[in-house]
Amino acid sequence: MNKKWYLFLIVMLIGALTLVACGGNETNEPAAPEATEAPMEEPTEAPMEEPTEAPMADTTITIWHGWDGAYYTAIEEVFNEYTANTGVKIELVRQDNLSDAMAVAVPAGEGPDILAWAQDQIGRNALTGNIVPITEWVDEAYIRENFEPAAANAMIWQGDVWGIPEAQEGIALVYNKAVVTEDMIPTDPTDFDGLLAAATKFREENPDKYFLCNQGLGVTSTDAYHAAAVYFGFGGDGEVGYVDDQGTIFINTPERIAAANWMLQFKEVAPEETSHEICQAGITDGNYGIWWTGPWAIASLEEAGVDYGIASFGRPFVGVKLLMMGANAVDRGHEAAVIDVMKYFGSAEVQARLALINGTVPANSEALANPDVQANLSSAAFGASLANGIAMPNTPFIDAQWGPVGDATAAIYSGAQTPEDALAAAQATAEDIVAGMK
Repeated sequence: MNKKWYLFLIVMLIGALTLVACGGNETNEPAAPEATEAPMEEPTEAPMEEPTEAPMADTTITIWHGWDGAYYTAIEEVFNEYTANTGVKIELVRQDNLSDAMAVAVPAGEGPDILAWAQDQIGRNALTGNIVPITEWVDEAYIRENFEPAAANAMIWQGDVWGIPEAQEGIALVYNKAVVTEDMIPTDPTDFDGLLAAATKFREENPDKYFLCNQGLGVTSTDAYHAAAVYFGFGGDGEVGYVDDQGTIFINTPERIAAANWMLQFKEVAPEETSHEICQAGITDGNYGIWWTGPWAIASLEEAGVDYGIASFGRPFVGVKLLMMGANAVDRGHEAAVIDVMKYFGSAEVQARLALINGTVPANSEALANPDVQANLSSAAFGASLANGIAMPNTPFIDAQWGPVGDATAAIYSGAQTPEDALAAAQATAEDIVAGMK
């Protein structure tokens, strides 16, 4: 066959086979354009997921505490509401002796998730491993933004945050309005010259009465707590009281000596013998104008029908109640739930509510500023006084301060020693105590 015809027949055969492979039918559809983008897909609904519970739901958080009475009842109610809203169960366990209970339970893994106590227990329990810092979840900035100055300071130890504060307490000038009027009290809380002048004038005009009773200032009193408002009121140590984190003692300082010399002047127009009972009886009977005391004394005055006012003065020690995370909470993987519970308890809403029921001074700044809380004389006035205060030490060396300062104050007030000698001796004694603790 001619070679040209042979090639022609092959080409025709290939064309026929191609038509058969394509189906052999005409569709008249236009050819699809070359794609430049991914083709649009019809939208589809995401498959419905079964609702799941919050990760913390059905977790049980145990809180060991020392709350009781009506105070406990109010706290129990706010935790019941938390459980209803979150599904996290709160088991409140009262311990008569928290120290002994923690010492036995924590090593056995049976300690609480949360420990409700006071800030003077932070250093001790941190060193023994009973509690853990919460800085990973709650940093210092959060604490300082949300809580009162002394309460915030009380949460910090060795550079870490160790808890969320609940409430604070300390002393202020509680005066009998039938004996002393507000205008007789200096408006500057560190005007000790003004306070001395007022006490002197009052004594001259009322020789059978006294202007002020502080149970820490007496010839036999060894009460370093109530005397602190005077010692700290003369300044000199920033936010540190008698002892700091490292165990450094601040007793024999120029400012403390100045405070002690003021005490000697005040002694001339103040009662020699003092105690809680003596001061209470004096103001209730109208023989003393002012009782330098705390909110724990208010109930007795109200029962006696005393019309009282409260004024800030000095720089009082501030005691802070708080919640801490127990070491066993970490072992159980309960950290997230614990932090949520603690933040809830430290919230402005909860603390304002508890203040209105229990008459406490909120540590949360927003709660303290709540108009309803401010309408409560005790919470508002003591809150104002504590804003000038010094946080009670949270160091494990806290016990080194009480005896030496108390003994020195009694020696000064009774005339047994000069301020310089008494405070120098107290400094040396406290340093020896700290050395024995290390």
